[in-house]
Amino acid sequence: MEKLLCFLVLTSFSHAFGQTDMSTKAFVFPKESDNSYVSLKAQSTKPLKAFTVCLQVYTELSLTRGYSIFSYATKKHANEILIFWSKGRGYTLTVGGPEVLFETPEVTAPVHICTSWESASGIVEFWLDGKPRVRKSLQKGYTVGTEASIILGQDQDSFGGGFETNQSLVGDIGSVNMWDFVLSPDQINTVYAGGTFSPNVLDWRALKYEVHGEVYTKPQLWP
Repeated sequence: MEKLLCFLVLTSFSHAFGQTDMSTKAFVFPKESDNSYVSLKAQSTKPLKAFTVCLQVYTELSLTRGYSIFSYATKKHANEILIFWSKGRGYTLTVGGPEVLFETPEVTAPVHICTSWESASGIVEFWLDGKPRVRKSLQKGYTVGTEASIILGQDQDSFGGGFETNQSLVGDIGSVNMWDFVLSPDQINTVYAGGTFSPNVLDWRALKYEVHGEVYTKPQLWP
């Protein structure tokens, strides 16, 4: 009896955190909502003086509004790190509140994004399908806080919540990896080609996550 109870508890715990090799999978958000999202558990909880986030995202051109892709909130800042598509403008990266814009045309195919930031210089890089945009500057000397709530598919207007339907992602997202340092151009091109460099904040091949609402895990639609 004790062994059975132990098995049930461990099974429940594993399901709740959902640690999985997601290397051939994607999260699918089939419709607009204010309660469907995926929460991720970071491997590292130390303050960040630099980071790189890479991911794949696939949405419809018919979506006539902006949407959140990656939201990293702390109790101090709801928009500690935010990757957001702004309709008619392009992609924005927010660090600690302020944001920078990378003007980008809309595309129908799955898009691979890598973006990085470092505190020492404030330099922000944004790579789209393995091609860099012009570097920009943001929040020089800043430190990204700890104990983060990391959300896919919704924009956190408060820590772990404050979601709005008109900012939700409709589509697929996958290959989400995060490092606590800036990847080199060669490393980013390797990641774009399907390689990896032992992500130490979020690792898509050993992801701890929890699904909320109507989100599904399906085979990825990109190579």
